[in-house]
Amino acid sequence: MSGQRTADDLYRAVRALSYHFKTDTVIVVGSQAVLVGWPEAPALLRMSEEIDAYPNNYRDWERDHPGEEASEEINALFGWGSQFHDTHGFYIDGVNDGTAKLPEGWIYRAVRVQVRDGDHTVFAVAPCPEDLTVSKLFRMAEKDEAYIRAWHEIRPLDVETVLYRFLSMSPDPAIEARAVRFLKTIPT
Repeated sequence: MSGQRTADDLYRAVRALSYHFKTDTVIVVGSQAVLVGWPEAPALLRMSEEIDAYPNNYRDWERDHPGEEASEEINALFGWGSQFHDTHGFYIDGVNDGTAKLPEGWIYRAVRVQVRDGDHTVFAVAPCPEDLTVSKLFRMAEKDEAYIRAWHEIRPLDVETVLYRFLSMSPDPAIEARAVRFLKTIPT
């Protein structure tokens, strides 16, 4: 299965993690973080089979469940091949705060959306567009380049801010050189 993720998919994932981990905040990283601040983003930005997410209280959960990792719990219950995946046509990829390389202070610039779960409100939190772009520069797969270009064509990114935040993280010289070369191809 594959396809375009939707805001409803995001909300379903956020509610599932909120309920299971008893939290009111779920962090969304990776390409589908776009849905938090731009639910009607172009299809190219929403093409994914998974939503990368974790509960903000995952460390507390792990402390209360010695020997277990929240990301593995997510993958078992909501990941690829799970009942959740079979039922909803997408899966939640269990990650944590070390998965996406994000610049210092990203949480203060993050985008947020309220997700209703009955009488309860849950917050989905994702990196702002420039911080999400920084995280993609560290990986720089072909699909990351296409994603950044597609985003910038429709909603121009502040390329100078992206570069500044990226360089502030002291990337490996080879990663830095490749990212800087790529950013020079993006119109400012």
